Amino acid sequence: MQEVSPIFDNNKIPVKKLWQVIIASSVGTVIEWYDFYIFGSLSAIISLSFFPKDDPTAAFLSTLAAFGAGFVARPFGGILFGRLGDKIGRKYTFLLTLLLMGGSTFAIALIPSYSEIGLVAPAILLLLRIIQGLALGGEYGGAATYVAEYAPDAQRGKYTAYIQTTATLGFFVSIVVILVCQNLMGDATFKDWGWRVPFALSGILVIVSYFIRRNMHESPLFSKLKQEGRLSENPLKEAFSTKANRRLMLIAMFGAIVGQGVVWHTGQFYAQIFINKILKVDFTTTNLIIAASLVVGTPLFVVFGSLSDRVGRKKIMLGGMALAAIFYYPLFAWMSDIVDQEGTLINDAYQLTMKGKIELAFICTCLVTFASMAYGPIAAFLVELFPTKIRYTSLSVPYHFANGIFGGCAPFVATWLGAVTHSNFSGIFYPIALSAMTVIVGVLYLPETKGRALMD
Repeated sequence: MQEVSPIFDNNKIPVKKLWQVIIASSVGTVIEWYDFYIFGSLSAIISLSFFPKDDPTAAFLSTLAAFGAGFVARPFGGILFGRLGDKIGRKYTFLLTLLLMGGSTFAIALIPSYSEIGLVAPAILLLLRIIQGLALGGEYGGAATYVAEYAPDAQRGKYTAYIQTTATLGFFVSIVVILVCQNLMGDATFKDWGWRVPFALSGILVIVSYFIRRNMHESPLFSKLKQEGRLSENPLKEAFSTKANRRLMLIAMFGAIVGQGVVWHTGQFYAQIFINKILKVDFTTTNLIIAASLVVGTPLFVVFGSLSDRVGRKKIMLGGMALAAIFYYPLFAWMSDIVDQEGTLINDAYQLTMKGKIELAFICTCLVTFASMAYGPIAAFLVELFPTKIRYTSLSVPYHFANGIFGGCAPFVATWLGAVTHSNFSGIFYPIALSAMTVIVGVLYLPETKGRALMD
């Protein structure tokens, strides 16, 4: 395929061309997030298929641990695919990650249950989950870098924020697919084998996305470096061998990404677990509440990304984390009070009045708002922070390490803390502490990157 001209001004790119880039990147990224998060959305159900049923709490925690394993694998995917992205190109790398993610998700639908093959079932599940994590470790950095290297300097926060919506959209799509399948099949059938259908659908979605992405051009800035013979020979070595770049990665991690990771996952995934597993609201109502909050909250990622083009990335990101640290405890306590006051216990699950559902949806929308502030501008910030020739690697390693280890494991850690302390609220202190720490580090050390030109 013909490469773009090395003479390229991202500030003069036609809006139509820019939207083609965003749509082609976003469609695949939404599907990858759908694949990654369908596991979390169904964790309460699949735990009984792949682990012994005699201890449901242990089975659920084991499933969350497998869910977390995908996050632990993400930084290794960032290292592997970041290197490939800086050496062979952004486009071809995230074509590969798309196929890996889709294939492993589809394969989960085919794993026999624990009752059929014993411990081999959770072992296969864990392996496929790790492959998902590796693939996602390469996907996000590629998509964010690709879009940012096309976007105008003065509007980079706005346009990269559309990539930021893909994680929440993927989560939303996973919830919608689950609810539709559950409604069509009935609750008993869905819990027995119907949960496999949302995983199987990934195969179709990935094929569609692959044909969209294969017609994309390579990133113009990467093409320019390639034609000038200035590509990095060893991106990973260059990213870590330079003291200044190591410092930037550490500042990005502990001054922005750790807090962003826990705020995003707490505001969406742990909120879902808290309502369904801890407060014992029925599964369908919980997912409808979360879905409603995502519908309202998702556009805010673009709102705050655009606002960061005017007032700066740092203020908005740290503002979202600070609000989370301050308001998490009262908001989660409020959710508990609502269920106590507006819920009726039927068959071991609380059925809520309409007033209770609306109040919970409002609280969850507040949680998504904090996440959108922390997450909306961060792609633009990270891309602007690092040099072009090692950008993919330098961005991916700290992003996926912090998001994978601290953020992705937040639902497991918070749920585990609640289980061992027998308290509904002890788990929430994990994201509160990490958010507060990130705000302090960010205020002291985080640079402002708004408006920087990307070509070195």
